[in-house]
Amino acid sequence: MFEPQTLALLMLAAFFVLLMIGIPVATTLAVVGFVFGWLGFGDGLFNLLPARFYGIVAGYQWMAIPLFVFMGVMLEKSRLADDLLDVMGLVAGGVRGGMGVGIILFGVLMGATTGIVGATVITLGLLTLPTLIRRGYDKGIACGAICASGTLGQIIPPSLILILLSDIMQLSVGTLFAAAVMPGLMLAGLYIVYLLVRGWMNPNLMPPIPLEERLQVSRQELFKRFWKVVVPPILLVVAVLGAIVGGVAAPTEAASMGAVGAVLITIGARRFSLRVLKDVALETSKITAIMMFILMAAQVFALAFRGLQGEELITKMFDLLPGGVNSDIWFMMFLIFILGFFIEWIEISYIAVPLFMPVLIAQGVDPVWLAMLITVNLQSSFLTPPFGWALFYLKGVAPPEVTIKDIYRGVVPFIILQGVALALVFFYPQIALWLPKAIGWD
Repeated sequence: MFEPQTLALLMLAAFFVLLMIGIPVATTLAVVGFVFGWLGFGDGLFNLLPARFYGIVAGYQWMAIPLFVFMGVMLEKSRLADDLLDVMGLVAGGVRGGMGVGIILFGVLMGATTGIVGATVITLGLLTLPTLIRRGYDKGIACGAICASGTLGQIIPPSLILILLSDIMQLSVGTLFAAAVMPGLMLAGLYIVYLLVRGWMNPNLMPPIPLEERLQVSRQELFKRFWKVVVPPILLVVAVLGAIVGGVAAPTEAASMGAVGAVLITIGARRFSLRVLKDVALETSKITAIMMFILMAAQVFALAFRGLQGEELITKMFDLLPGGVNSDIWFMMFLIFILGFFIEWIEISYIAVPLFMPVLIAQGVDPVWLAMLITVNLQSSFLTPPFGWALFYLKGVAPPEVTIKDIYRGVVPFIILQGVALALVFFYPQIALWLPKAIGWD
């Protein structure tokens, strides 16, 4: 009979083997958890699971997920994002690299309203990539800007990553939302500075929109379209996040406000129909079901791993590292980055974070700061090949002349910028912590 910690090691090995041969992550989590839980405890593990499952499905905080998803999908399915992108392109298009900057700004706003990477990347890929290439933009830079812009939805509130981390780390959703504002805007700012500098250094890579074309839309018409298209989503974001951060409403209540607000905006834009509502409901149901299935499968895995003394094994591993707590944090960041090459952020959140987080918290690491480091790091999981989902989303809608090599080449500078943002948050924790403290959420 194997020792419990030996089974824990074999459990981790079996998980990665099944993952590499193509078994879906949720199935892998459940199968590995059940098999090794049975080897370690017999039927005892299964007696504990019903209470764990009930705790998940009865959790009031999880209602925020389908409501926030509904809000985002409603704005995406009603094609309001198309108009939004058109206006922002006209506003920023006169600058070298201006259309790239407009794409990043669009990603910020879409991230604060939808938080769905696939929706943002596909929308940008369909609407802007052919235009950017036709206007002389370097294919790699165009692809990189689109992919990076889409990932901003994973850090800018209301982010699904933050909702999941709030449960895993037992932190307030409002605190994490407040803490993520500055790192998210800083990351977007780094992207914008990079694009402007590249455009200034080599104008041929990102030429501006010709003046004649910009003059076809008068300032009065552009101002009118800006108020009609850009301002309502901004007001919706301010209302939802303001209600949470200001303590007026709980995240779930604010999410319901966001869902209703998205419907009202769609009605006001005359884009609402029963067909749109049906499509939104189906897409919301699919996204929510996938997330909840993975969440419940992760309970099986976590229960078995903890019972097999896996946490003690992780603690011993950290004890072997030189350099103290900072080395432990960077070791965790390195593992999360490597996992991002192969699996998605949801799985990373429910695998890596519960394993390493107790050890770091026991050493006095601020959990809110740690959550922000994890969130910034998780951005890279969408961009790193071979399984960066943003790359796949873009390739699926890109023109034939755009190769996967162009996409890989384009995302490399943005992955480096994400590393810069991670280092800045690590060396200057107040980037993440000052806003929660300023509003009394720490």
